[in-house]
Amino acid sequence: MGGHQFDEGHTIAGWSGVAVATVGCAVLGVGVCGWRPGLWLGAGVVVVAALLTWGLHLAGWGKPPGPRPKDQWGVRVRDAGARAGHAGCLGCRVAGRRGARASVPRALAVPAATPAPSVPASTVASVASVSSASAGSSVPSGSAEFGRTE
Repeated sequence: MGGHQFDEGHTIAGWSGVAVATVGCAVLGVGVCGWRPGLWLGAGVVVVAALLTWGLHLAGWGKPPGPRPKDQWGVRVRDAGARAGHAGCLGCRVAGRRGARASVPRALAVPAATPAPSVPASTVASVASVSSASAGSSVPSGSAEFGRTE
């Protein structure tokens, strides 16, 4: 792994989670083939794999989203920024760790919305009076507008 040109994200949290999830999927597969307790047991092991991976990530054995500096590519290197949380990381947000917010350049910032113009009360009253006047009119049952006659 040290000879790779790219950060492939190999971490203790990742490998441990995949190993436990693989065992869970194998047990789940046995459950699908007929051993009923395997369905529940396998699903439980897969949930444990997710929780194990999340816990190891929060303990610093995972990696933040995105590329890391080259000196942190090794599988045995702990992430020093895990305790504060990673910006943009769902696992850290769920754990209550916010991390440093990435600053948005001013050119990409969304401008504040301008409020819509208000409708004068006289317009609202006139629309209400027109709709109440038309509500009392009736349309004959043999309406010619639909092409039917009785």
